[in-house]
Amino acid sequence: MVRVIVDGTPVDVPPGSSALQACEAAGKEIPRFCYHERLSVAGNCRMCLVQVVRAPKPVASCGFPVSDGMEILTDTEVVRRARRAVMEFLLINHPLDCPICDQGGECDLQDQAYGYGTGISRYQEAKRAVTDKDLGPLVKTVMTRCIQCTRCVRFTTEVAGTPELGLVSRGENAEITTYVEKALTSELSGNLIDICPVGALTAKPAAFHARAWEYKKTDAIDVMDALGTNIQIQARGGEVMRIVPRVNDEVNEEWLSDKGRFSVDGLKRRRLDSPWVRVHGKLHKASWQEAFVSLARRLEGVPGERIGAIAGDLCDAESLCALKDLMAELGSSNIDCRQDGAWYDTTNRAGYLFNSDIAGLDNADALLLIGTNPRHEAPVLNARIRKQYLHNGRGAFPVASIGNTPVDLTYPVEVLGDGPTALADLLAGRHAFAEVLKNAKRPMIILGHGALTRPDAQAIYEAAKALALQVGAVTQGWNGLNVLHTAASRVAGLDLGFLPGPRGLASTNMLRGGVEVLWLLGADDFALDKIGPDTFVVYQGHHGDAAAKRADVILPGAAYTEKAGTYVNTAGRVQRAFRAVFPPGEAREDWRIIRAFSDVVGHALPYNTQEGVWARMASINPVFGTGYEGENTSPQLAAPETAQGEWGSKLGSTPLKPVIADYYQTNPISRASPTMAECSRVYSPARAAVAAE
Repeated sequence: MVRVIVDGTPVDVPPGSSALQACEAAGKEIPRFCYHERLSVAGNCRMCLVQVVRAPKPVASCGFPVSDGMEILTDTEVVRRARRAVMEFLLINHPLDCPICDQGGECDLQDQAYGYGTGISRYQEAKRAVTDKDLGPLVKTVMTRCIQCTRCVRFTTEVAGTPELGLVSRGENAEITTYVEKALTSELSGNLIDICPVGALTAKPAAFHARAWEYKKTDAIDVMDALGTNIQIQARGGEVMRIVPRVNDEVNEEWLSDKGRFSVDGLKRRRLDSPWVRVHGKLHKASWQEAFVSLARRLEGVPGERIGAIAGDLCDAESLCALKDLMAELGSSNIDCRQDGAWYDTTNRAGYLFNSDIAGLDNADALLLIGTNPRHEAPVLNARIRKQYLHNGRGAFPVASIGNTPVDLTYPVEVLGDGPTALADLLAGRHAFAEVLKNAKRPMIILGHGALTRPDAQAIYEAAKALALQVGAVTQGWNGLNVLHTAASRVAGLDLGFLPGPRGLASTNMLRGGVEVLWLLGADDFALDKIGPDTFVVYQGHHGDAAAKRADVILPGAAYTEKAGTYVNTAGRVQRAFRAVFPPGEAREDWRIIRAFSDVVGHALPYNTQEGVWARMASINPVFGTGYEGENTSPQLAAPETAQGEWGSKLGSTPLKPVIADYYQTNPISRASPTMAECSRVYSPARAAVAAE
């Protein structure tokens, strides 16, 4: 450690720390615009000037390394005059449009001008104006407000991996622009809004809708993918206006995917706000009692083995628990949380988790992707892979892929082959990357649903497990065999045992007419023509998506922003969200709907409060107990080896294909969002192919 004296207070900091970091460790506030903890140092705003004893002039603390015994002064007259001068220069060309700026109320320039500026300007000449840039349907630009801090340039280059912004010209003519006139192509572009310290980059869909101080803020969990990104829901009145990320270094750092941020307008469109019952082929609006009585009558005389339930991708753990208990009361073991028909090793919790945890990527030194496209399936996770690639240096973090990945993952990837035969080659040592994995200290394998939704999924998993054990990806204290889920509800469903019983039917068999009554809990992502024409369908969900059209009874549920719920991310981390707004109309929380119906059907569930549901969940699986809240609970060791003869001959030869065809249209909320529809139109593969030609 290096000892530094900050305003007379000694503080110890790691070698290589900057003067700014030393000041913050001593509890001193240092103003800054260009400096950001997760980006490289630029040192071009000069707002962080401090005085170093024996230095001839103030220094930019963000890029000034500390040395043992250094004395730093943060609040002298020299420092105050320097900061006032810098602030005066920054405001020379800045427009006086704070009253109409969407950044107003949460603007770093406002705050620091008030705290460190003079309150007057001596500049009398004409201000310059800069042409706004079209960055696509998500990010709005007012480039006259830009102070050239270059945070956006560094973010797109370093974190997002899509270097599409740059600083051109110099001096009075300097401006941020795109290298080529086109929309930003990153799935993380919304984070530019968060890191911009002024109002130059704001949210285009939310422009002029509300002011920052009008929002009621609620902590929640993003359900657009399985990463469990920590978010804050900002609402005004009964409407969700904005979603922004919360800092959690173990999960999402401080980033949020564009789908999680901008699909918010889908929460108020195509909503189901009252029960519906189909009578003589037509749906009619009904009361809750009428809907429950109609459903109860239909269930009369139907044996339990002819009743089934399928859960969708956005469900909270409470609703999964309640529906599982109801099906058990009705005598049915036909339950499934895998509407895509994926296969998992459920004999051990490590068989279906991202066992190294998300933060474990920071320790990996070699990576093999099997049947996954992390850029679309988990954009924030993909950014973490890129961070590790940059941190280790080019070539020091080798990444290889098995499967057809048509997009640039933002870091170099060696494609080993399209099909599972490449996995067999690695096991047999016929490919050079096998040696790369063996020589790595902490190799990692990520298995995606492009592999787990195939007929040979079990064989692929067993082969991947054998490879992990062979190359040392599973050792004491390190389990690098990871499953990357795409559905926010999947791990909770597996933890709760929302799977077919000993004689139960899987989702594919239920859809083929294996049941008379089929309960769909937010399950929309499958072809409706698979449902038998004589099957009685109950749809419980929050959007009138495709499955609602096929339903005979519709029970309106609450979206994730409208209920307190528990979610388990792909790494097994249990996290709880809180209700930001109330559901529209007569819609109710899903577990409460199921609990109320259990009374009508004569099989009352033994809980009436959410605490009671939590206790029931903990009795099914202890990971839902309070002691596990917010923790990753995956086992550290995988199951024992499986002999190659049991799976080697079952590997297929067809290519592994990604499971997400359109990143912006993957669930009922995003499909109801006009913003996501516009993104799909702008970024669709067909459109991109035409542009390339």
